[in-house]
Formats: sequence, structure tokens, C-alpha cells
Amino acid sequence: MDRNEIIRVVREQNVKFIRLQVTDIFGQLKNVAITASQLEKALDNQIAFDGSSIEGFVRIHESDQYLWPDPATFCLLPWDRGLGSVARLICDVHNPDGTPFVGDPRYILKRQLERAAGLGYRFNVGPECEFYLFKTDGKGNPTLEPNDEGAYFDMGPLDLGEKTRSEICLTLEDMGFEIEASHHECGHGQHEIDFKYAEALKAADNILTFKLAVKTVAGLNGFHATFMPKPIFGMAGSGMHTNMSLFREGKNVFYDPADGKGLSKTARHFIAGLLNHVYGMCAVTNPLVNSYKRLVPGFEAPCYLAWSTQNRSALIRVPAARGQSTRVELRSPDPACNPYLSLALCLAAGLDGVEKGLEPPAEVAENIYGMSRSQREERGITNLPGSLEEAVAAFKADPLVRETLGEHVYRQYLNGKETEWEEYRTRVSSWEVQKYIKAY
Repeated sequence: MDRNEIIRVVREQNVKFIRLQVTDIFGQLKNVAITASQLEKALDNQIAFDGSSIEGFVRIHESDQYLWPDPATFCLLPWDRGLGSVARLICDVHNPDGTPFVGDPRYILKRQLERAAGLGYRFNVGPECEFYLFKTDGKGNPTLEPNDEGAYFDMGPLDLGEKTRSEICLTLEDMGFEIEASHHECGHGQHEIDFKYAEALKAADNILTFKLAVKTVAGLNGFHATFMPKPIFGMAGSGMHTNMSLFREGKNVFYDPADGKGLSKTARHFIAGLLNHVYGMCAVTNPLVNSYKRLVPGFEAPCYLAWSTQNRSALIRVPAARGQSTRVELRSPDPACNPYLSLALCLAAGLDGVEKGLEPPAEVAENIYGMSRSQREERGITNLPGSLEEAVAAFKADPLVRETLGEHVYRQYLNGKETEWEEYRTRVSSWEVQKYIKAY
């Protein structure tokens, strides 16, 4: 929409509040709500906010920053109509002098997209977000009791979340999403909803909108939805498989009909770039202490650095579709990540491979989960980091990560993750108490 269309819709739909949304560097959605009377002021980029109150933004003596709404992100929030309709606009963050704020995650992704555009590429992304539905207690707090005991592709009556999942899909369609598929996942109470791919900036916006809609609709149905990567021991974790492709002049440059696998040299270079940098990217694509409870063998989690066509035990998979649908699927990210930073790093890594003409290792067609350690070592197959501590060390060791994020976000993000690991490392867990308190 343009400015005049937004003003018209706000008037015709009796919109009382507009939520101006941003994210902090760790992907948490924040907002400043304004009444409809302030809409034109907002569209003139005149709404200021205290940036020092947002994680990883600025210090208190640098606090004044401005919200610049992106008109393309305007939509009504279908669930929030108690006092009249409510709309939202996703915003870019700018300094008082009008320059983009270097700590804005959306700006960091935009910079990489501009780099890709300079090479003639459009970067498209299709995420696959998984989540769990848990029952709530009498006070509305989440429990660890799944809302059903269904398994992969189950339907009612085993899939007790089918109604809620259907409501989420219809709500998302009301917000402009094109829902391609939804189903019960393999964990009890675990679900997946897939929506159509988009240019990367819109895809990142969509991921945050998706998470907000899922949590809101689940709450209205008495459930708690979580995108925590591994909420239950012994159950599958939740991932965010990320499908990526590069287009030039409307054509998918990852496709080459003359190649035996249908993959172009550009696709192979892109895969090589991802494999070169995925270790250092892990602290962003898998940002929590809990993320590394998911990245373990035995639950179809992609913990080994390899690529393949079809083989789901590899970190990078090339799905069967070819032609305009040719894509590279990175299977390690989880839905707790900041999508702007994660996609910025994926693109930067892939383009690094393209620009340097890097070649990936040989494709691994066998089931890697069934290989012994010595067999993996013979094939040169290494592991992703086993903990947030290892991921942070890799984060610090990869210059491309620092260059892509920029000095401000790099330092703020590093400080946050080191603090998180230290808090976890020194905390006494319930497992330790159960294991040791009587025995010792």
C-alpha cells in the first residue's frame, strides 16, 4: 500500500490503534502503539522512541531514535478488535539525522540484499517453522503437557490441535499469507505450517508475523504455543528449515538442465559458501543454550556438515523440485533465531561461495546418522557446535560473521550470548539436584 491507501483503510476499517513494530537484536518483537490520529505523523517518520530500552540498540545518552514505517508491511490484526480494529506497520530504525541505525536487524538484512542486487540477484526464502502446543494451567501459564499425543501427519481425533492449527492458517490468510500446507509433526503436540516463499526481507517480516499469529491464536484457544527449539527431553526439536534460491531477470540461477543433478555451478558455489561459514553462523541461526539440545543425533536433526540431494540426514538438502523451484535447504536454523540476522548471514555466506567460486565436498547420499565416527571422519564429515559455548567461539573466529553483522551488532550480540552461557553454566539444574542430592 502507499500512504493514501493506508490512510483510507484506517478510516474505512475503523482502526483505532496502529502498532509500530521493530525487533531487538535477539529477534524479540517490540512495538510502540499509536492512535489513528497520529498515523500521518508516523508516515512522515516523526515518531521517536527510546532506543536505550531495546536490547542491543543504544546507550541511554544516545536514546532518541525514530521509527520509519514500511508501507508494504501494513495489515490489520484480525484478533485484536475489542476497542475497534488494530493494524500494524513494521518499521526501520533511523538516527535523528535520518541515517539508518546500524544496529537495526532489518537494516543489516537490507545491506546484504543490496549487495546481492549489485550482483544482479534477488534472494528468495521459504521457511518451514515448527512449534509445540502445550496446555495451560488454571492461571494461564504454560505447562509441559502437550495438547495431544499425535505423531507425524496424524489427523483427528489423535491430532487435538487440528482446530487451532486451522484457525491459525485462516488468520494468516486474512493477513495476506499464502498457506501452502499444514500438518501435525512427529512430536506430541508439535505442528508445522508452511507458507509461500518470498523475497528475503518480506520472508523475515513474515516469520515474525507468523510467530505472533501462532502464539496469539493458540492463546485464544487456551493453549501456549512455543518456538523453543527443544522443549521436551526425548521428543523431536522444532526447526526452521530455510529454503533459499537466487533469481536473475526472473530466472532461477540455481537450475541447470544440462547438469546431471539439475544444479548450476552457482548453486554449488552457494552450497560451498554455506558449508564454509555455517559453523560460525550457528550462534545466530541457533541462538539459545536450548538450541543445542535439538542438534543431537537420533531425532532427524541436522548436526553433520554435509550436503545432498534428497538425503534428509545432511545439513544441506536440495529438494527434488527443479526448474524455477530449484532451491537449497539449510536444515539447521531453529525458529528462536532473529530471522533478519539469520537470513543476512545465509546470504552473505552463499555469496561468498559464489564470488570466490568455492566448490562443495562430494555429495553424501548415505544415511549419516547410521555412520560410525570413523566412517564420518573418513568422509571428512564434521559436526556442528555441540553447545552455545562452542558456537560463540566459532562466531568469534569467522570474519565474515563480524563483517556481515557490523561492529555494533557483533559486539552487542556477542556480549549477550556470552552472558547467557555464563548464566546457564553457573545455574544448578533440576537434573543435578535429582542426580546428586541424595547420592552425595
